[in-house]
Amino acid sequence: MKARELREMSLDELLTKEQELKDQLFKLKFQHTLGQLENQMKMRSIRKDIARIKTIIRELEQQRKREG
Repeated sequence: MKARELREMSLDELLTKEQELKDQLFKLKFQHTLGQLENQMKMRSIRKDIARIKTIIRELEQQRKREG
């Protein structure tokens, strides 16, 4: 997911997306533990997407502090 796409989302949408990705990452970690995971790069991709979302959420929070 691109940062540009994420910046177009509202805060609530970002928080929902973050939770969905965390759930998906948990399932992938479980599959990895059981030896059933076929594509390990998927875990890396999801971790990076979560980090992007957290960065954008932090930017929004700081922007709101400056404005209000």
